[in-house]
Amino acid sequence: MTTGLHPLPELVSFLESLPEPHILCDRSYRILAANAAYRATSGRAGDLIGRTCFEVSHRYSVPCDQAGESCPLARSLESGQRERVVHLHHTPTGERYENIELSPVRGADGEIAYFIEKLEPLPVARGLAKAQGLIGRSPAFRTMLEMVARVAPSEATVLLQGESGTGKELVAQAIHDASRRADRPFVAVDCSGLTETLFESELFGHERGAFTGATTRKIGLVEAASGGTLFLDEMGDIPLSMQVKLLRLLETGTYRRVGSTELMRADIRLISATHRPLKALVQAGAFRQDLFYRINAFPIVLPPLRQRRDDIPLLAEALLGRVAPERKLRISPDALACLLDYAFPGNVRELRNILERASLLCDGDLLLRRHLPEELLEPAAPSPAEPDGERLPLSDAELAAALRAHRGSRKALAARLGISERTLYRRLQALGSGEPAA
Repeated sequence: MTTGLHPLPELVSFLESLPEPHILCDRSYRILAANAAYRATSGRAGDLIGRTCFEVSHRYSVPCDQAGESCPLARSLESGQRERVVHLHHTPTGERYENIELSPVRGADGEIAYFIEKLEPLPVARGLAKAQGLIGRSPAFRTMLEMVARVAPSEATVLLQGESGTGKELVAQAIHDASRRADRPFVAVDCSGLTETLFESELFGHERGAFTGATTRKIGLVEAASGGTLFLDEMGDIPLSMQVKLLRLLETGTYRRVGSTELMRADIRLISATHRPLKALVQAGAFRQDLFYRINAFPIVLPPLRQRRDDIPLLAEALLGRVAPERKLRISPDALACLLDYAFPGNVRELRNILERASLLCDGDLLLRRHLPEELLEPAAPSPAEPDGERLPLSDAELAAALRAHRGSRKALAARLGISERTLYRRLQALGSGEPAA
């Protein structure tokens, strides 16, 4: 079915009544109408009609799906229903991520004739280095970001899974900031830093005299996060005896302070995170299966830095601005090439540490190759493919497992893990493990 540039007046009038930016497109991607909110944010009010949405939003000469993007219009034509994606759009204030919700409109013959597209900024992420929040443009980053955008407005419990240093707390904060609880507290708890005896008191609080040293009543972190989000980092480190108390909180929404009989009601959204393989811990009896199912309602995998190498220049620029804000440091092409070739077992946290060290060694405005750590200057080991986004075993637990399973030289193991021999040697020393045969 073909359409002209004169859609039904009722549709145009409906768009104008909506407060959010909306456009009306035909099946050929042409913009037929744009409401006042869209015209105000696009900066191109006079020349929108008749142009394609992909040219206006992306400056592409072909539809999004032919330029490596996920195209909601093409998907809607295939599915016949509403589609949602996250796209990086050009705007008068620069590139920004936006939630795109596209709904098909059918004609009298039952065929799809038009599409109404709603655009909503996603302020927690940027495609630019000079911005706060999550930063990236790579496909792996965008896949993760789309999951964040989908779950944030809900009350679903979220489990963030990723290697150490991938930015799990930043992602948790982004989910909170994009949720209906954004104006309420965000409370982060590092479970690996709490002993079994402290865990219950820290989480639920205690009454005066509940135990030796409890000289005053103390509210717990669940109460401190009331109305907001409680982020439990390193869930895999919670002792089994405490897991049952946390499960009771999630199942009943109630808890008691240590030393109290008063039942208190929790009003929190839980986001948890781990770098440990929880399914394996469940099978080993080290993590409760019922708690795993409770916290795993909406899992999000955070990609390691080696899966989003396209983001390294952006991240490096942003991190330099944070570790040396008073300087205008730049990275030389050969130093950047070293960063791009490195496997980053420590991910974004390791990148930040490398840049902070390099900035202290650099007396000028240009970071050179010689300012980088020695392990980055070695030839990169071949990086094996990672099918279906599967994580390589580079956390401590997974490295130990890989070591036990490996039968061969240290060089072969380093190549399998995508890291240098020197880095492997350093990691094994830190683990206190013996080395594979040289």
